[in-house]
Amino acid sequence: MAKSRTRYVCQSCGHESARWVGRCPGCEAWNTLVEEIVATGPGARAAQGRPGRSVRLADVESGSEPRFPTGIEEFDRVLGGGIVPGSVVLVAGDPGIGKSTLMTEVAALLAPQGVLYVCGEESPAQVRLRADRLEVDGSDVRLLAETDVDTILASAEELDPAVAVIDSIQTLYRPDLPSAPGSVAQVRECAALLMRRAKSSGMATFVVGHVTKDGTIAGPRVLEHMVDTVVHLEGDRHHAYRVLRAVKNRFGSTNEIGVFEMQSSGLKPVANPSEIFLSERNTGASGSAVICAVEGTRPVLAEIQALVTPTSYPSPQRTADGFDTRRLQLLLAVLEKREGIRLAAQDVFVNVAGGLRLTEPAVDLGIAMAVVSSLRDRALPADTVVVGEVGLSGEVRSVPQLATRLKEAAKLGFRSAVVPAYGLHAGIAPQSLELVPVSRLREAIDRLF
Repeated sequence: MAKSRTRYVCQSCGHESARWVGRCPGCEAWNTLVEEIVATGPGARAAQGRPGRSVRLADVESGSEPRFPTGIEEFDRVLGGGIVPGSVVLVAGDPGIGKSTLMTEVAALLAPQGVLYVCGEESPAQVRLRADRLEVDGSDVRLLAETDVDTILASAEELDPAVAVIDSIQTLYRPDLPSAPGSVAQVRECAALLMRRAKSSGMATFVVGHVTKDGTIAGPRVLEHMVDTVVHLEGDRHHAYRVLRAVKNRFGSTNEIGVFEMQSSGLKPVANPSEIFLSERNTGASGSAVICAVEGTRPVLAEIQALVTPTSYPSPQRTADGFDTRRLQLLLAVLEKREGIRLAAQDVFVNVAGGLRLTEPAVDLGIAMAVVSSLRDRALPADTVVVGEVGLSGEVRSVPQLATRLKEAAKLGFRSAVVPAYGLHAGIAPQSLELVPVSRLREAIDRLF
């Protein structure tokens, strides 16, 4: 007869403890340990089988994984070229950002190949209403309103679909576990069962996951380690554009992004994001600069907006939307220390127009120029793009894939580009684009203002 014991597991990092403590020893978060009852003794685990047969690495056949497209080019780009049979993809994002909308569109396009859509949070009627609103033909999609993972696996065994969509993993439960759905144990065990089924049958599985208020995926971190691919659907609910970004991908690059526009008929791919992000730019306003970031193999032009105004607080405000606030503080410190631009009594607000989130250091120079433009209330040239990384001593450092960025800028009609002086060579830019090489922040300020 199986016995049981009690353990405590952290909901944030999965750390296990024999007793309850207020602060997790693993991630140092407070009040995240929950109680679990674990079966021990005879009958608690299956009998061990014979040792597995190992193979030499040289005997394993090499070659690219077979893929099949979803029919949505931007989604395929993020996945690395399409869906790999047997892969498990975790789709995360804020509530209402469009995760279920995207999965419904993918399921409808892949319906002829066989799709099982597990709607754990909705009824089949709600999924049908969404499909009608999106105007997609999902008549062949098989809907299953179930949260028992054993029943789901039995249905998958019977139907043998090519693709399964689980919406969402936090609603599933395993009957033989005493914890509630969404707990650490339930999420971990349900994900392991789905993973085992996907690998043994070749059924590609999309798992929708919730996120916490700080933007991280809810549940144990082990969930992200178990799956093959983790993608985040980012964006502001008040903006129409969404960015699908790969955080982890065992079958492709994690640098690619997919850009979508949320319309009344669902998420629509954006073929030329640069043109969309610059469509509403006010060319005569101060505090505006155009930068070029590279996401994977795709150059994206975006508008940086800065507002510098005298502060009314003892400590000036530093706010950034779409950019790291700590990086902004660093750039402001460099401007003040190295170039003598006084910002200690100024509030500084920086925004990346269109809801795009930028993390690349190549946008540093554009942000610095937008701040100086707003401080001096002088607009930058409308046909100029700014590219460069800023160092702590005020130098402008080189950036990778500069030729790709310049080609994209020339294609959109820009006439000049402020670029790092280091590493320039003949033929790096199109003939229609005039290069303005700079080696320090002061040179960029003098050339533009």
